[in-house]
Amino acid sequence: MAKKQFKKYTSQDKGVTAKKHLGQHFLKDESIAVRIADCLTYNGYDQVLEIGPGTGVLTKHVIRKGIKVTAMELDSESVVYLKHSFPIEHQKIVSPATFEVLEADFLKQDLSQIFGDEPFAIVGNFPYNISTQIVFKTIENREQIPEFGGMFQKEVAQRICADHGSKTYGILSVLTQAYYDADYLFTVGPEVFDPPPRVHSGVLLLTRKQNHDQLSCSYDKLRQVVKLAFQQRRKTLRNSLKSMNLPDEMREQEIFSLRPEQISVDEFVKLTTEIEEIEKSQ
Repeated sequence: MAKKQFKKYTSQDKGVTAKKHLGQHFLKDESIAVRIADCLTYNGYDQVLEIGPGTGVLTKHVIRKGIKVTAMELDSESVVYLKHSFPIEHQKIVSPATFEVLEADFLKQDLSQIFGDEPFAIVGNFPYNISTQIVFKTIENREQIPEFGGMFQKEVAQRICADHGSKTYGILSVLTQAYYDADYLFTVGPEVFDPPPRVHSGVLLLTRKQNHDQLSCSYDKLRQVVKLAFQQRRKTLRNSLKSMNLPDEMREQEIFSLRPEQISVDEFVKLTTEIEEIEKSQ
């Protein structure tokens, strides 16, 4: 069967120009948009938050899944287009019940004002300049976000999904994988964007772990330990965690002779749990 061909639009066709200060690179290849929309399972929730919808190339394929889509956009030009032209262009698939546009900054938004305590997934072609912050906010709101799929700069996507022992394994890898299964899905070239970035992109899927709420340590303490460890990633934990003033007998454990990239996510969780228990007993 012949592969379906999609027309490729430029942002200028829709009266929207990419803003460099917002890190915008609009997706113009609809076959890629379909693949991103298809990466979510749409199970266990009936709402999706799309971050940075731009001109709606991805948006309409998510709406076609029969799910409510809230598009959150900071660029007023895109907001005007999405509110006035997008519903008309795709009137067969959108309605107020299935599509809403919010002019807002995801990083500053109180998500409970939009979704209450209901679960929702996140999807998007994320601006490179805030993509890691988007992931951290997702982790902080993990109780409501069972799935997260979208496009990052390739190196960032690989870092999120990296296993211990890898040079790209770091803070983002540990904190994400403590609560989500991270899968790198596919690589995308610059030519599918308008304007094209100077780097390749990568699409990933985060699926919340079943035991995400049963970790033996707190997120805040895990974040503190992991950040301290990777701030001096060439040093062993014995040196990088020195400021925590841990007992000498604890610092003699074998794990303290390792560098952070040699330590698995589970080992970081176990270590953090021990540190919390010691602090509570003092």
